[in-house]
Amino acid sequence: MARDTPDPAQTVRLIALNKPYGVLCQFTDARGRPNLADYVPVPDVYPAGRLDRDSEGLLLLTDDGRLQHSITHPAARRWKRYLAQVEGCIDEAALARLRAGVSLGGKVTRPARARVVPSPGWLWPRHPPIRYRRHIPTVWLELQICEGRNRQVRRMTAAVGHPTLRLLRVAIGPIGLAGLLPGQWRDVDPRPLLARKPGITPRSRRRSR
Repeated sequence: MARDTPDPAQTVRLIALNKPYGVLCQFTDARGRPNLADYVPVPDVYPAGRLDRDSEGLLLLTDDGRLQHSITHPAARRWKRYLAQVEGCIDEAALARLRAGVSLGGKVTRPARARVVPSPGWLWPRHPPIRYRRHIPTVWLELQICEGRNRQVRRMTAAVGHPTLRLLRVAIGPIGLAGLLPGQWRDVDPRPLLARKPGITPRSRRRSR
């Protein structure tokens, strides 16, 4: 008789956190700056990917090395969706460059999905607020990328002439931010992210802090 396979939803923990602005994507800091330990009182979970200190929004944490690897491995090509408030009135030519890929440090990014969207009415105020310049308008972009270079979205918008003033990650694959205020977290079903994709070598299940 075949042995029963444990349900991943019962053996793997996956947490969605709305990381506030100014919080480090780590559990300790020698300088005493705000970090994940201030918001997630859960032992033995680790970030699956990173989110810059000056960015906000969805951060996934897990206690499972295989799942962490599946989320972050470049071969997975997991689409990550961002809202970016940028300087200036972005035109179709700039959007086309983002969609085609822009050169960052001599390497061209993978094609992105980019469009102008209305100002999100559900969005909370940022503390501190962004720096407005009276004679320079701002617009919101929805930008989706399937890679994770250092400060990639900010570098991409700057490369097409529209520096990012505020950046919020709202989804990673099928998992979204909806319903979470800054600093709030919830457990989510890991099964949609557990399927291994071609080119991803599995790693060990557990990590130790």
